[in-house]
Amino acid sequence: MNVNDWVQIALYFGLLIGLTPLLGGYMARVFQGERTLLSPLLAPVEKLVYRIGGTAPDEEMTWRHYFFAVLIFNVLGILSLMALQMTQAHLPLNPQQFPNVPWALALNTAVSFITNTNWQAYAGESTMSYFTQLTGLAVHNFLSAASGIGVLLAVIRGLQRASAKSLGSFWVDITRCTLYILLPLSVLLALALCTQGVVQNFKAYVPASLVETHTTQVPKMDDQGQPVNGADGKPVMVDQKVDTQTVPEGPAASQIAIKHLGTNGGGFFGQNSAHPLENPTPLSNFLEMLGMVILPAGLVYMFGLMVGDQRHAGCLLAVMLVLLAGEFGTAWWAESQPNPVTANVLPQMEGKEQRFGVMNSVLFAVATTGTSCGAVNAMHDSFQPLAGLLPLWNLMLGCIVLGGVGAGLYGILMHVLIVVFIAGLMVGRTPEYLGKKIQAWEAAWAVIAILAPNTLILLGSAWACSSTAGLAGLGNAGPHGLSEIFYGYASSANNNGSAFAGLTATSNFYNLTLGAAMFLGRFGVIFAVLAIAGSMAAKKTVPASSGTFPVNGATFAVVLLGIIIIVGALTFFPALCLGPIVEHGLMLLGRTF
Repeated sequence: MNVNDWVQIALYFGLLIGLTPLLGGYMARVFQGERTLLSPLLAPVEKLVYRIGGTAPDEEMTWRHYFFAVLIFNVLGILSLMALQMTQAHLPLNPQQFPNVPWALALNTAVSFITNTNWQAYAGESTMSYFTQLTGLAVHNFLSAASGIGVLLAVIRGLQRASAKSLGSFWVDITRCTLYILLPLSVLLALALCTQGVVQNFKAYVPASLVETHTTQVPKMDDQGQPVNGADGKPVMVDQKVDTQTVPEGPAASQIAIKHLGTNGGGFFGQNSAHPLENPTPLSNFLEMLGMVILPAGLVYMFGLMVGDQRHAGCLLAVMLVLLAGEFGTAWWAESQPNPVTANVLPQMEGKEQRFGVMNSVLFAVATTGTSCGAVNAMHDSFQPLAGLLPLWNLMLGCIVLGGVGAGLYGILMHVLIVVFIAGLMVGRTPEYLGKKIQAWEAAWAVIAILAPNTLILLGSAWACSSTAGLAGLGNAGPHGLSEIFYGYASSANNNGSAFAGLTATSNFYNLTLGAAMFLGRFGVIFAVLAIAGSMAAKKTVPASSGTFPVNGATFAVVLLGIIIIVGALTFFPALCLGPIVEHGLMLLGRTF
C-alpha cells in the first residue's frame, strides 16, 4: 500500500461520484424525448432508423409485447451471430484464415454476447476473424447493453404511470440508447484508448523477433502432420527453438470501449484486459475501470429524476457504493496478507500484471463482478482464497453492486420491493412504493427474479460436480476446484462473463449448460421484472400516509443493505464455506490445490 494507490482510489471514486449526475441528467433528457446537445446531429438519424425499421415512435407496448419484442429481437440475434461464426471462413476480413467456429462454441458465444454475459470459452486472437469480431461481437455489445437499459426504462414507466397499460416502445428505447449514449461515449473512450496504444487496424498478424530466444518442447509430428506416440502411448516430445513471436492486430479499441461502457466484458484478445494490446498502460487501466461504473451509476441518478424522488435514488446509490467500497477494502486487505504457501513473499503478484499491481487488480476484479462487466486485468483464479471470495460473492448477489447497464438497477429494485413488502407487513399496512401498493403478486415475482439465477447456479454446479464431463474441466482439485465450478455458473446465470480461469469450459457439456444458464438467467429475470412493471403501471397512485415506509432515509438504506446480504448468505453460505473459506484455512496450514 502506497501513496500512489490511495491517490488512484480517491480519484476513481471522486470521478465516479462527480460524473454520475452529469451523465444521469443527460440520459434522463434523452429518454424523456427532450432536446440535447447531440439532437441536431442525431435526431435526423433517429427518424431515419424508425423509417427503415417501419417503427412508429409514438406506438407503445404492453408489458407482454415489450417482453416478446426483447425476446424475439435477441433470439434472432443469437441465430444470426451463430451463422456468422459458423461461416466466417468464407467471409471477408479474415487475414489469418481462421476456420469456422464449431456449432456448440458458436451457440455458447452467441447466447453469451446477446445476453450481455460475454462468457468466452475461446481466445479471440486465435478463433474469431476481424469480420466476426467487428460486425458480430462488437455490434451485440451495443445491442445487449441497450436491451438492458430498455427493460429498466419500462420499469421506470411502470412506476411513473397510473392506470396505464403501456410501458413505452422497445424499439424507440434501444434506438435512443444506442445513438445518443452508447455510440458517442464509445467513440470518446476508444479514441482515448488508442492514445495509450490499444490497437485499432485491419492488418494481418505481424511476426516479431525475440530479444532472447528460448527452447520449448512440442509433440513430434510424422509426415502426415499427426503426433508420434511412444511405447507408453503418449506423444513423443522434442525440443523446439523459439526466436519469433506473432503479434496480433485488429480493430480492438472500438470493441474494448463498448465492452466496458456496456458492462459486456468480452475481450478482443484471450487475456482480456490483461493483454498489453488491450490494456497497455496504467491510464488505460484506469479509464477501463471507470468506464465499467459510470453508466450504471448514471442510470441510478436518471432513475431518481424520472420517478421524481432523487433522495430515494441517492439511498440506492449509497447502498451500492457501500457494498463496492466494503468489498474492495476487504479483498485488498486479503490479497495483501502473507501466504505461507509462497513463503510469505509480498506483494502477491501471481496472476497479476506488473504494470498494474495488487491494488488495481483487486479494484478491477471487484468492479467488474459488481457491475456484471466480466472484463479482467488479472486472473481471479490466482487470488488468495478470501480475496477470490469477494468477486464470487458479487456474482452470487446478482451483480447488483452498481450492476450492469439497466440490469443492475432493476435487479436491486427487486430487493427494494421485498424490503417494502416486509416493512408493510411489520406495521400491519398494505406496503407502498413510490405511490403504488405492493401486493403479494408483485412480491412473488420479485422473489422469482431474485431466486431464479440462484437456482440455476446451484443446480448447474451440482450437475457439474456429479458428472464426469463437469469434473473433467477442473484445473484444480479440492475446494478450489469447487470454487471454479461455482464461479462459472454464477458468472453465467447472472450474466457477468468473468471466469476463475482454472476451469476448462470448451467442452460441449460446459458450452451447453453454461449457455442455458445465461439465457434463462437473462430472460427469466426480464420476464418477472416486466410483469411487475406492467402490474405497477395499471395501479392507481396513492398519497403517502403515516403508515408508508419512507424509502429515502438511512433506515431504508440499512434495511436494504441487510436484506441483500442476508438473502445472499442464506442461499450461498454453505457453498462459500466448502469453497474459499475452507481453502483459506488449508492455505494457512501450507496446503494448496
